Amino acid sequence: MGRMSRRSPQPRARRAAGSLPGGPAGCPCGLAGPYEACCGRFHGGAAAAPTAEALMRSRYCAFVRRDEAYLLRTWHPRTRPARVEFDPGTRWTGLEILGTGDGSAFHSTGTVTFRASYAGGSLHERSRFERLEGAWVYVDGDFAE
Repeated sequence: MGRMSRRSPQPRARRAAGSLPGGPAGCPCGLAGPYEACCGRFHGGAAAAPTAEALMRSRYCAFVRRDEAYLLRTWHPRTRPARVEFDPGTRWTGLEILGTGDGSAFHSTGTVTFRASYAGGSLHERSRFERLEGAWVYVDGDFAE
C-alpha cells in the first residue's frame, strides 16, 4: 500500500470482519486480534511482518493511524518518497484482500491485490513487495479496476 491517494468513488467493497478502524472487533487491518497484538507490534518494531500480506495489512493500518515513520521505514529505498502526504479529509473504513501472489517466508518477492474503502469510495491496487535485508518492503503498485 503505497500512495493511498483517493480515486473516483467505486462501489463499496465488502468489509472483512473487524475491519472498521478503531472498531471493537479488532485491528483496523481487518483481522480479529487487537491492534497491539496485530499491526501494533510491527509499528512498534517488536517484530517484522512475516509475509507480504502482513506488511500490506500493517501499512493500511499505518495509513489509518497516520504513522508516517512506519510507512517510510517499510518502503523500498529506490521508490520511497521523502515524506508521506496524508489527505486530512480521508477516513479509511475497511480493507479487503482480494488476492496474493508469493510473498511468504520462502519467497523474495510478492504481490497483494486489495481494496481499501474510505468514506465516499474505495482504492483498488495491486502492490509489489520485495525482501530487503530479510524484511518485506513495499516497492510500488498499480491501480486496478
